[in-house]
Amino acid sequence: MLDLKLDIVSVGKDETLVYDVAIIGGGPAGLTAGIYSARALLKTVVFEKLGCGGQLAITDRIENYPGFPEGINGFELSNKMKEQAENFKVKFEFLEVESLIKDENSNCFLIKCGNKNFMAKAVIFATGSTSKRLNIPGENEFWGRGISSCATCDGALFKDKVVAVVGGGDSALDEGLFLTKFAKKVYIIHRRNELRAAKILQLRAMNNPKIEFIFDTVVEEVIGENKLKQLKLKNLKTGDISYLEVDGMFIYIGLLPNTELLKGFSGVLDENGFVITNEKMETNVSGLFAAGDCRNKILRQVATAVADGAIAAYSAEKYLEKLECENKL
Repeated sequence: MLDLKLDIVSVGKDETLVYDVAIIGGGPAGLTAGIYSARALLKTVVFEKLGCGGQLAITDRIENYPGFPEGINGFELSNKMKEQAENFKVKFEFLEVESLIKDENSNCFLIKCGNKNFMAKAVIFATGSTSKRLNIPGENEFWGRGISSCATCDGALFKDKVVAVVGGGDSALDEGLFLTKFAKKVYIIHRRNELRAAKILQLRAMNNPKIEFIFDTVVEEVIGENKLKQLKLKNLKTGDISYLEVDGMFIYIGLLPNTELLKGFSGVLDENGFVITNEKMETNVSGLFAAGDCRNKILRQVATAVADGAIAAYSAEKYLEKLECENKL
């Protein structure tokens, strides 16, 4: 059994636990970072304001994560990851982190969660990103049960079925083309009469016999009972209402990185709010690492989140070893 006793320091009138590594976010990147960090005998805590798993936990089926040839439910997979982290004595704090500050005097990070304070020598930021939603009736009810924002994750579930893609950028057309490998029909619904995607993607999509474009149109409502059946559409030029029979809908109108906590750190975020790191998952702030979908990257999958988490934890371990050596000099 691992027995990692925590240091305690005083911050003002409060006693504060000091961890080697604090991980903010309990999705696959954060959980993997926790496993690797704790296995390195580092005192590790994961902060998660809701349940562990993030977007993974609300995904009905994962079929492209290695080791599960029959696929696995996302909630089940996230629970297995959490259980594995707990086996290595990762501490979980189900609290919302309200602020993250680096104390240059102690070279530690102060983490505030309501009336509780924590400190950590290194922080791995793994808060993920949130797909922008349409905010229409029925969307929440069918999210993960017919509505998705990841064709790579869920496309195979719609073999020989009819799906709609909402959006007109690179992601919408790229994922729409990917869906034609499985679906018998793909409608691409765009609110404008011109696409924003790269010309080569537009050409490929328009030449694909499985794809049909619906321009100048928005989705106003998702309709169904046990499963998604129809989309209520509105033509923005004519005001006409129509109904489209589909088995699924994929939304690509952008991502919102969950990085509000890092806005006080100069140069950490790109122009879209994603965390900038190098291949070691290091940011430009010493001791601050990032992993998973909150990071500026080209592919957001469970497999890449897990890889990020492992690398971030390893880099944090090496950072702490170097810090310890410097403190002994």
